[in-house]
Amino acid sequence: MKLYDLLEHLNTALPDAEITGVTDDTRALKPGMLFVCIKGASFDGHDAAGEMLEKGAAAVVCERDLGLGERQILTDNTRAAFGDLCAAWYGHPEREMTLIGVTGTNGKTTTATLLKEMLKKAGRKVGLIGTVQYEIGDEILPSVNTTPLTNAFFALLRKMADAGCDTVVMEVSSFGLEQHRIGPAHFAAAVFTNLTQDHLDIHGNMENYYQAKRKLFDRCDFAVINGNDDYGKRLFSEITCEKCTYGIRQEPGDAFDAMADEITLSTEGTDFTLTLHGTVQKLFMRMTGMFNVSNAVAAITVGTHIGIPQAVMTELLLDYTGVRGRCEVIPTALDFTVICDYAHTPDALEKTLLSLRECTVGRLIAVFGCGGNRDAAKRPKMARAAANIADMLVITSDNPRDEDPLLIIRDILAGLEGTDVPYQTEPDRAEAIYLAMRQAKTGDVVVLAGKGHEDYQIIAGGVHLHMDERELVADAAKRIFAERT
Repeated sequence: MKLYDLLEHLNTALPDAEITGVTDDTRALKPGMLFVCIKGASFDGHDAAGEMLEKGAAAVVCERDLGLGERQILTDNTRAAFGDLCAAWYGHPEREMTLIGVTGTNGKTTTATLLKEMLKKAGRKVGLIGTVQYEIGDEILPSVNTTPLTNAFFALLRKMADAGCDTVVMEVSSFGLEQHRIGPAHFAAAVFTNLTQDHLDIHGNMENYYQAKRKLFDRCDFAVINGNDDYGKRLFSEITCEKCTYGIRQEPGDAFDAMADEITLSTEGTDFTLTLHGTVQKLFMRMTGMFNVSNAVAAITVGTHIGIPQAVMTELLLDYTGVRGRCEVIPTALDFTVICDYAHTPDALEKTLLSLRECTVGRLIAVFGCGGNRDAAKRPKMARAAANIADMLVITSDNPRDEDPLLIIRDILAGLEGTDVPYQTEPDRAEAIYLAMRQAKTGDVVVLAGKGHEDYQIIAGGVHLHMDERELVADAAKRIFAERT
């Protein structure tokens, strides 16, 4: 590609030349590439600009004068420039497909996956980008980041466009928005699910977190916003694109454009009434949980807007059992229910437990921990949320990373002061699951919160150990059967 074809929004005195690629990674540089200097948490690409030119870079893109003459291209924001350059390098695949974005603290994966499944059932070839996996039609690829890094994102979009995808549904993370990973991508529709405490170790405070999420709605044509959420109400009042609200009737005066009411939950599924733009219909879905009702209403609202037939969406809800690790029932053949859920924030844990409380005949037993090297302020809040709803707690490890699991548990226990909920601690997650299941009785529900779809545990040094809770539950069930016979 010629330099001037690539530099749509940048000026340079360099003569036009053939460019062999674009990168912000010093390890990936090859002769003839443009190197984009990006300042990260531990490394500033500007410090390597001269070295990159010596190794054959055609030019460097930077935010300040580095004294490199005409071989430096100055811009106000190199992250934003990198997004534009990557989009141009891959031939602007984002312009060839309909993009639908889903952002928020909780509910992104289920909402995005439901939309993907609805589109597939309607006969569309769909790309999916999200936390659990990436999909190009029926091809499944591993997910590295919820929103891929910039170069990887546009490379993935190019593969999707070349494979014939007409629509891409993607989870858009606050990191992805803040770091301009999605470049100039524009969205036909975008969903805001909610905003609760998470990632404050990165964003610093809730206002910064909100502002990062808000960026998505400056680049969409139609916004679908959770009217039950306080930040959703604020967002609705601030944005200027076409917009509508969705939600669950919680007060007699609630009036959303898409609203669920008359909800009956069970471990087998959920009945509810949906009012959408004045039309009322009774629905049943195989998924359970009040939060999944909200996710389903969001997906149906977007689906209606982009023309998916109502009958297709209704039929999909009857068949679809849900996303791996999102209120997933793990079969055991025992006389109680085990459910695995990704809930790893105070709000998500509270909503999960509240929903399951409504369909629990016996006791509700919660097994959870908190990740290391992450927002420590939410640890006691997780405990408090669980203590207010569950009948018994087993506090264990999540992904301890470089922290001592026992110290993380100590932080969690601070939230139990003044409560009388019975609890036990067991840092070994496999043993914690067995401990909870061994105490479960007929009609109880055991909730394994925090890991969800993950089949690993991250320990010191970034080491990933294989750990799939479905396997741990199966092992625990075998032990329990042996003890009972």
